[in-house]
Amino acid sequence: MTKAEAERRKDVAGSHRFSRGRFRAGLACLALLSSVVAGCGLKSQRGGIPPEVESVIGTVSDDIAQERYEKVYNESSDLWRTAATLDESTEVLKKLHSKLGNVESRVLHSAIEQDNSGGALKGNAFIVVYQTKFERGEAMETFTLTKQNGRWVLARYLVNSTALK
Repeated sequence: MTKAEAERRKDVAGSHRFSRGRFRAGLACLALLSSVVAGCGLKSQRGGIPPEVESVIGTVSDDIAQERYEKVYNESSDLWRTAATLDESTEVLKKLHSKLGNVESRVLHSAIEQDNSGGALKGNAFIVVYQTKFERGEAMETFTLTKQNGRWVLARYLVNSTALK
């Protein structure tokens, strides 16, 4: 190999190292930007669960644990009562409770407040998702609450668990 070829290879290798370095720096910037954006979103979500929303979730959970299914139904939103009859609602909640048991612990996964102008959820909605440990299994538990007549009420309740199969 001639001296000129060796110099050219050295220059090419150097430019690859430079471009790899720029690539890594770009990835680092992208990761930093992503974490900043995600962090901003998490701050508003973590600190943003109003006590009234937490209270409704606690009450609904207690009512299900105490098998007060009619109370859950009667205190839920119009959307809940339009989607199911009292008997249908009771049947689903009984099945969930009998298969999973009572809640042992919950860890907040996410909490998002939305202002919905259309669709089934009109007005303000709060969607709270927990990683929940029940007596007989683990699940992702989602509470959707809407504001109705100035107070938060249950609009939807979803439990996703392999223990329900």
